[in-house]
Amino acid sequence: KRNILIREMMGLIDKAASLQNSIDETFRSAYEALQTAHITLGIAEQASQTVPLDEGLQLRFRTVMGVELPIVKTNPPPLKLYYGVRGTNSALDEAYFRFNKVKEFIADLAEVENSVYRLALAIKAAQKRANALKNIVIPRLTAEIQRISEALEDKDREDFVRLKSIKRYKVKKAEQSEK
Repeated sequence: KRNILIREMMGLIDKAASLQNSIDETFRSAYEALQTAHITLGIAEQASQTVPLDEGLQLRFRTVMGVELPIVKTNPPPLKLYYGVRGTNSALDEAYFRFNKVKEFIADLAEVENSVYRLALAIKAAQKRANALKNIVIPRLTAEIQRISEALEDKDREDFVRLKSIKRYKVKKAEQSEK
């Protein structure tokens, strides 16, 4: 179980690194676009108020060796400009589209990082169980097997001695009856 969880986690770590690089680049370009919009428009607070809240995240789970890993899906509303053209320009549009891309990457990264965290906890628990088996349960069972084996050997020796005594007694009795 531990090996399968580790393999799954390593794949997710590679994916997280690639997503992190994408997010860094997308954030950088989104903030550059936002900065350009601020320079050309000033702070566009009124335009930002027109964009509706996006509640288009769906959360499901998949199971890997008994560990529930999240699956985050984004269902964004269609990308359209919710503000008018008066008082805005294309720099604000560009910032809006780039931040939407950032939002998608963040949902993917949240899924991956949460999965890695859950897998790490499961691996830690599996490692504790493996260590308990290796260091406590198996030695205890080995000692119990040894004790039972010794008891059975003692019983076999006692039976052997008893059988020899009975045989000697029969032979002695047979000799006495022949005389």
